[in-house]
Amino acid sequence: MAVKLYGSIISPPTRAVLMCAKALGVDLKLIPIDLVASEQISEDFMKINPCHTIPVLEDDDGFIVTDSHVINEYLVDKYGKNDSLNPKDRKVRATINHRLHFDSSVFFVKGVNIVKPLVFGGGVQPDKTKLETLKEVFLVVERMLEQCKSLYIAGNELSIADFSFTSTITQWNIFVPYADFPNIKSYIERIQKLPFYEANREGLAECNALIASFLRR
Repeated sequence: MAVKLYGSIISPPTRAVLMCAKALGVDLKLIPIDLVASEQISEDFMKINPCHTIPVLEDDDGFIVTDSHVINEYLVDKYGKNDSLNPKDRKVRATINHRLHFDSSVFFVKGVNIVKPLVFGGGVQPDKTKLETLKEVFLVVERMLEQCKSLYIAGNELSIADFSFTSTITQWNIFVPYADFPNIKSYIERIQKLPFYEANREGLAECNALIASFLRR
C-alpha cells in the first residue's frame, strides 16, 4: 500500500510535507483535495480527518496523521536514514518545536486570516490592520535569524522547521515581500538552492495566481 497524502499543491502546509518527503526520498501518492470546491468539508473527507484540514498522511499500513508539522516529524522518525532533520538532542529539538508552534499558531495563521475572506469569502480585500500584523510577524522572523546568526530557522543544520517556514514565507510574500528583510531574503535564497525546494515551486505559482485573481490593485 502506497503512502498517500491528501492535499493540494496550492496549500503551503501540503507543500511543506512534499518538500520534506523529497528531502527524505519518500515517494508520496498525492490525492488531490480541491479547496476551491470545498472538498475538504465533504463527508467522505471528514471521515478521514474530522478537523477537515489538509494535508493528511495515510501511511502504508493505513495509519492516519494530520497537521503538516506532525506529519513531517512522523516521516523523519519512520523513514529518515537518521534524525538530522529532527535531532533527539533536547535543546535542539526544543528550538525546532518552538519554530513549528510559531508557524502553526502565529505565522501561517496571520496569512490565512487574509486569504480566507479574500478567496473563500467573496473577495474581501486585505485590510491595513491584517497586513500590518503579518508584517510584524515577518519582523519577528527577521529578528530570529539575526539573533541566532544561523543558516537555517532553528540552527545551522536543516530541520523540519525549515519546510514549514519556507512554504509560509514564500506564500505570504504576495502580501509582505520578504525581500524587504535582509536575513529572510538570504535564508530563502539559501533554501532555494537545495533540491527539495522544487516541490514548492509549482504550487506556489498556482496559489499566487489564485490570490492575485482576487486582489484589486
